[in-house]
Amino acid sequence: MWFGINLKWFVFPLFQGVIMVIKEFKYDVPTLDKGYANKSLYINLDTYEIKIEEVTKEMKEKFIGGKGFDLYMMWKYLPKNKRTKWDDPENVLCIAGGALGGTSNFPGSGKSIVTAVSPLTDIIIDSNVGGYFGPYLKYSGFDVLSIQGKSEKEIYIYIDGEEGKIVIEEAEDLSSETYQLGTILTEKYAEEEREKRDVSVVSSGPGAEHTRWGCLNFSYFDPRRGYARFKQAGRGGTGTVFRDKKIKALVVRKFGVVTKNNNPADPEALKEIGKKHTKEMIDLDPKQNEMRMVGTTHLVKIMNDHDLLPTKNFKYGSDPQSDKIGHEVYRTLFEKGPDPCWKGCAVGCTHGVKEFVPKTGPYKGKTVSVDGPEYETLGGVGSNWYVWDPHDVLETNFYCDTYGLDTIGVGTGIAFVMECYEYGILDKEKTGGLELNWGNQKAAIELVHQMARGEGFGVIVGQGILRMKKHFAEEFGADINLLNDIGMESKGLEFSEYMTKESLAQQGGYGFALKGAQHDEAWLIFEDMVRGNLPTFEKKAEALHWFPMWRTSFGLLGLCKLPWNDIVPEDNREYAAGNVRKEGMYVPDDLADPAKIPEHVQNYVKYYTAVTGNEIDSVEYIRMSERVYNFQRALNLLLIPEGTIYRDLDYIPYRAMGPVTEEEYLSREDEYYLKELKKEIGVNPEGMSVKEKMAAVRKHREESYEKLKDAVYKRRGWTENGVPTVKKMKELGMDFPEIIELLEKHQ
Repeated sequence: MWFGINLKWFVFPLFQGVIMVIKEFKYDVPTLDKGYANKSLYINLDTYEIKIEEVTKEMKEKFIGGKGFDLYMMWKYLPKNKRTKWDDPENVLCIAGGALGGTSNFPGSGKSIVTAVSPLTDIIIDSNVGGYFGPYLKYSGFDVLSIQGKSEKEIYIYIDGEEGKIVIEEAEDLSSETYQLGTILTEKYAEEEREKRDVSVVSSGPGAEHTRWGCLNFSYFDPRRGYARFKQAGRGGTGTVFRDKKIKALVVRKFGVVTKNNNPADPEALKEIGKKHTKEMIDLDPKQNEMRMVGTTHLVKIMNDHDLLPTKNFKYGSDPQSDKIGHEVYRTLFEKGPDPCWKGCAVGCTHGVKEFVPKTGPYKGKTVSVDGPEYETLGGVGSNWYVWDPHDVLETNFYCDTYGLDTIGVGTGIAFVMECYEYGILDKEKTGGLELNWGNQKAAIELVHQMARGEGFGVIVGQGILRMKKHFAEEFGADINLLNDIGMESKGLEFSEYMTKESLAQQGGYGFALKGAQHDEAWLIFEDMVRGNLPTFEKKAEALHWFPMWRTSFGLLGLCKLPWNDIVPEDNREYAAGNVRKEGMYVPDDLADPAKIPEHVQNYVKYYTAVTGNEIDSVEYIRMSERVYNFQRALNLLLIPEGTIYRDLDYIPYRAMGPVTEEEYLSREDEYYLKELKKEIGVNPEGMSVKEKMAAVRKHREESYEKLKDAVYKRRGWTENGVPTVKKMKELGMDFPEIIELLEKHQ
């Protein structure tokens, strides 16, 4: 989902007109201490106030960093006496890295986390992203940036970590399009060619201005290719919030972003654990997933082989044509070699096509560079649309990034539209002349262009599935029950690209996720369906406690999840079973599960201690995530409508559980459903009609999902309605008076 601009082909005018400085603020750049700058930056665009605040000891102990600091700042600044909506000036957009972020000798240490009240879900969204901005922000003196209010004028914000100044400037004449903006601002603030790598830009695009699917693009300059490239904070509409506040861009400049300047507590220990983990990535990746060569495109074949690749709006999980958009195709299209989005990352999974010529839109006939596609984009705008041309996928990928649109939202959203078109709910008259049947990428890409232009049926689609369902029912007379069954969203957030009918664990992973149906909180589909590590109901329920807590830690510390479980030690199962020792020790009891990749968990614990100096074990490592996780669940109570039962928000559409249509049922009857009817439900399917069999399967699966809710809520220390108990918050040390008062209203 990433792209770059190649200056060999394009030259953009730097600025048109005079840029006016609205506010300039000077500060002393602090020296980092054990991974922290110990300062936060707050900007209010209503008044153009800029202030720097201390990061307290309590913040570090209880909120850790990254998403934890984002949530702390949202708690501090969101009104307590009203329900803040996404487009209220009071909405707070926060960006943070983490204490381990900016380390170049341990793989995947360049991540940032963005939070805000989401335009799609109306609760807190958190979206992780690569690129250089988060580490550069911290090295410039700030562990977290919070932006509140709305500017009257189009502006951008420049943070100079060299000179110690923050500048708010007018940006009326600057394009909002990332393709242009990232290049212009990188050129402006790099005084020499070699300094371009020291500048990072955050931007969005015109698609974010007209839809709820707006993403944020975080830049990193690629010296090998000679242009700025981008990674996305894609989920939940953070780009839409960004543009609603009239921010065109954030820019940070900082030299000397290297590991030693993070001032880790134990540099030698950090060196050793970084060396160990890096060597493993380099040695084992060629034998396992080849991410250094093909990125996440390897997942297309794996998901297709295990009937998990979403096809035709998640109707099916495989198709014979899947290899047309698989890793072997993109191996020939991508530039060769490892391709990291952060300095020194040994996974190097960011890949792209250097020379691509779009067939449509404002860049039609021009040579551009496209970073990606990743697996999620291939599943979303490829298989789920029934589009099997790799170049068509690249074109959609390119324009979504250029326009600041989330490819997962666009992919899953338009797949829903295509199915509605196939059923006659939509027709050419309703879509403005577009034939949105399966495989029609030409019509789908026109919807994307309409989103950027703010016109036509694309604007309706760009409001997301939750609001499309309501519109199609009220305006077109569609059956709301059918729309609820096939509209792949939870809490208002579109599903990412995994077909979950046979994975109860991943159903819970989507439905119980704090922010909606995104896999980064509990990506259990692989452990459940590919590796077979979650065979029982009890293991699935326990996994839905441990894995979200574990995966939360990456967002607290500025880390990428891929070096944890996408490349695994060759003796992982033996070590998890207690059959071998590592460094003279057997696996601890809390990690005696191959799904946890226990040796890697221990590596991360050592990494954390080496940087921060805090001596903890793997149990406390999970505990620190559990504090923040439960805090976010509680904080959302400020935002959900009065009278809403939290449990009801943890829904998933029935298609995520089982077959909605007869053709879906019949395509998998022999493999799954007849066995389920006989062995699990205890009925004899002979003599039953297809509708009767489907109804029995549906009843069983919906009951299983509710049973899983009960088990997971209990394990997490929540009420039967999914609210953290006061007792649990006290156990975690998160019993702040305001939070306890909020929880007591919902117990």
